[in-house]
Amino acid sequence: MDEKRFLTGQFQANRDHLRAVAYRMLGRHGEVDDAVQETWLRLNRSETGDVANLRGWLTTVIARICLDMLRARKSRREEPIGPHVPEPVADTQDSDAEMADSVGAALLVVLETLQPAERLAFVLHDMFAVPFEEIAPIVGRSVPAARQLASRARRRVQGAPVPDADFDRRRGIVEAFIAASREGNFEGLLAVLDPDVMLRADDAAVRLGSLAEIRGATAVAEAFKGRAQAARPALIDGEIAIAVIFGGRLRVALRLAFDGDRIAELDAVAEAARVRAFDLVVLER
Repeated sequence: MDEKRFLTGQFQANRDHLRAVAYRMLGRHGEVDDAVQETWLRLNRSETGDVANLRGWLTTVIARICLDMLRARKSRREEPIGPHVPEPVADTQDSDAEMADSVGAALLVVLETLQPAERLAFVLHDMFAVPFEEIAPIVGRSVPAARQLASRARRRVQGAPVPDADFDRRRGIVEAFIAASREGNFEGLLAVLDPDVMLRADDAAVRLGSLAEIRGATAVAEAFKGRAQAARPALIDGEIAIAVIFGGRLRVALRLAFDGDRIAELDAVAEAARVRAFDLVVLER
């Protein structure tokens, strides 16, 4: 069989699956069609002879496309529009209606409130059983961070608060990290950092003196030793985090991911517009 014909057949066999993934990610039929078409174009441009699981490969490709589309939507600061089912073309009428019914307008409204990476992690894992080991590289995070993204999204979807025991444990880890940082306690920092911890900083944080990326507990501990004088444990968008506050204003937000009793990832955000948009609650004893 001609390779082109084989790929076309495989793509058509997975089209409904790809549309379902894209619809849950995007919630807008026009964008779904664009994402599916772009997936087809990338399939045609790629060497897939060694791909053992083409369905998984296609799922990853359309997930990346949808993530880029969601991020572009956020960067344009679009107001979420309520999910709707437009008048479909004749050959997709039944599948469009079934897709909308299977997801539900209420769920799509909640999904619109999630950050792009949260939405991707939740949709792929909870709706399509994609393992976090495959989700992590799509969102550019560690496996624990990807797991936490899905957990955060799940709580928002379910309307459930953070469990008290989990909250208290993570708050204790953050307080220990801040205390060790202020005191220059290198061993204390290592005790609360995962050996493979990663710090990422946006461009604004880099201009304040951070490296764009730091890997490993020793390097991260060295970077924070003797610092954190203005750091406070906080809730940022409802999640345990570290807030760096000068002059009564949030200047840098350190969003965290945990693996057990250790910090696995720190995401330093200092870009002014993003910082202003955070919902901040400083935690005081």
